[in-house]
Amino acid sequence: MRSAKDFFRPLAVGAPEPLREVPFRPSRMIHFFDPGNEKMAAKVPALAPAVDVLLGNLEDAVPSDRKEAARTGLVAVAKGTDFGGTQLWTRINSLDSPWALDDLLTLVTEIGDRLDVVMVPKVEGAHDIHYVDRLLAQLEARAGLRRPILVHAILETAAGVANVEEIAGASPRMQGISLGPADLAASRRMKTTRVGGGHPGYLVREDPPSASGGGSPADAPRATYQQDLWHYTLARMVDACAAHGILPYYGPFGDIQDVTACEDQFRNAFLLGCVGAWSLHPAQIAIAKRVFSPAPEDVAWARRVIGAMGDGTGAVMIDGKMQDDATYKQCQVVAGLADTLAARDPELAEAYAAAWKAGRR
Repeated sequence: MRSAKDFFRPLAVGAPEPLREVPFRPSRMIHFFDPGNEKMAAKVPALAPAVDVLLGNLEDAVPSDRKEAARTGLVAVAKGTDFGGTQLWTRINSLDSPWALDDLLTLVTEIGDRLDVVMVPKVEGAHDIHYVDRLLAQLEARAGLRRPILVHAILETAAGVANVEEIAGASPRMQGISLGPADLAASRRMKTTRVGGGHPGYLVREDPPSASGGGSPADAPRATYQQDLWHYTLARMVDACAAHGILPYYGPFGDIQDVTACEDQFRNAFLLGCVGAWSLHPAQIAIAKRVFSPAPEDVAWARRVIGAMGDGTGAVMIDGKMQDDATYKQCQVVAGLADTLAARDPELAEAYAAAWKAGRR
């Protein structure tokens, strides 16, 4: 076991110093693209200003005979694009594949100075992160990088869920964790073929009239309520991330056409504590931007509470509602996120300012 004193020392001679705190940068949507698809790659420069994160995908959605082309394409996109304030991430191939090692060797050596985060699929324990951690340090030293590349894990196996707390705290490089519902469903032998979202068969049914004391016939229709297959896993992941100072994300929502359900699923994740989600199609970019940005009226209320609470101690009544140190902290979360997002998004900054002005009249 490594000493706590060694945790923040580079794992290779000449590698950059590990970060002591994950920098919070807007990442409401992690937008996936196939860098081996020339048409898709050509759209990246125009797409970059519209998203918080662009992710060059090298894994599952790329056929085995196009893996090298995707890797080469990502290098070309990274070298030829001005990303501005948009982050560039990549999802490498799984660590048990024949491509993962070459993914890291090529990308860190050739575009490591432009790469913010490496997303690692199917992480099952701290040992997977330790392997990537050491290898990245060696490659950073070879490439002469001055800042460490961060690591993002995907939670998509039963073993990964069982070990999510140790994964979250496995390295100072850990930036965050995403829920990967499709592979996780297969790993658990869940009987759903959907990519994220609910399932009509996963429900609760109201009690029969006889049990509730009603006068309706025993065979009268009884209301059903669809439940969320992913609530337990997402909540556990959020707790693990919060405990270790890293960021939680919802993963993909596969039904591109069902924008209503996508927005509902993203909002559930946002309310639980996630900071963003994956976008697989341009239609989902606007949904993620809207959902993972606090509503202007909520921001105005949070700032009102903060202003009334002073140093955050004691209790006050505002519009008939008690506010104390706990609600003060809740409001700081909302207002702090709004300030960070507004610094990147002028339209959002204007909306927040207008809501605040209207609320003070």
